[in-house]
Amino acid sequence: MAENLISERTLVPLLQRLVRHPSEQTGLQEDDPQVKAFITDCVAPEIEKLGLGPGRYDAMGNLVLELGPAAAERSILFATYAMTHPAARMTDPFSATVIDTPGGPAVRGRGVAEQKTAMTAALGAVAQAHRDGLRGRVLFTVLSAGETGRHTAIESVGGTLEAPPDFAVICLGTDNRIGAGNKGRLDIDVTVGGRSAHSSTPSAGIDAIDGARHCLNALKTLDLGVAASPQFGPATLTPTAIRSGPDATHTLQDTVRMTFDRRLLPGEDPDAAFETIRAALPSGGPWTVRCARGPFMYPNDIDDSGALMTLLRDAYRDAGLGDADTVTCNFALDAGYFGHRGIESVMLGPGEIDQFHSEEEHVRISDMVDMARVYRALIARALG
Repeated sequence: MAENLISERTLVPLLQRLVRHPSEQTGLQEDDPQVKAFITDCVAPEIEKLGLGPGRYDAMGNLVLELGPAAAERSILFATYAMTHPAARMTDPFSATVIDTPGGPAVRGRGVAEQKTAMTAALGAVAQAHRDGLRGRVLFTVLSAGETGRHTAIESVGGTLEAPPDFAVICLGTDNRIGAGNKGRLDIDVTVGGRSAHSSTPSAGIDAIDGARHCLNALKTLDLGVAASPQFGPATLTPTAIRSGPDATHTLQDTVRMTFDRRLLPGEDPDAAFETIRAALPSGGPWTVRCARGPFMYPNDIDDSGALMTLLRDAYRDAGLGDADTVTCNFALDAGYFGHRGIESVMLGPGEIDQFHSEEEHVRISDMVDMARVYRALIARALG
């Protein structure tokens, strides 16, 4: 009798192997050789062992599986992520040890709460569904990006698909609650230019730091022109980085570069949000001010009575978990990429959001097995 692929016996060792292959975010982002090696040397062999085939790679190195009848009428995509937060101060981040917690045995390690447990559960569910026989198409991808704040990786995958999916699941930790919506985000880069001088004679130059102060004050009091959402709260604008130059002592700074994080509510247009901020920056001073759009991600808000939410609620009951809970997120996700294109999408996976990036990151084993059952039931429901 074939082994049940949705079981603690199968899923825990798989998760441990994924955690023990580091794939941390660095300044190289999705081009980091460690991230790419995690996909090619760790995940790809596991996919073959599960009988899912070798898959294929797109131009960015994202791994893509397309399973089931090519002419099927229904399809669902599961997006998983290779890149984790850096280990930082976490001790033994890649040991993937099983620990005792008040909620039961858990696996501890970097990336378990955010990416790798959801990936494991999805792999088990897709492999079990494939073994049982698929009546529709299941698309499964391992994305090289995930901590980068842009849709680049999923856009790359989307451009290689024969047809877009009917539904999409972003496999990240939600504490097994349905992530029914999330804010989007937009980076805005502001550069203030001045003229250097020795700090003993500041009047001989133009102080870029003073210009930056005027910009910060203007944006701190700016009305973003968007009403707060009952589900998501207010739109926000937050400075996240300030750098100045030249890097020299006793020198009036001639350049200040600032990055602002603008969180977008569902229905907002990134272009309009950018123009509001650009127009609010001060002009007429002795310094120059330039403003440029950086990476962005669309917000997402799914219809609570729509097809995917109905399928998910049925899947939770099919998995023996009763009524499903929902949650909305302030952070940005690839669900917005699909939502912007009219494809219903949710974020869903084991792992508590409070555990993301923590020094004791862990996930309960029972939550991983439960979510694998939900994913499997969702495949059955979605494909008819």
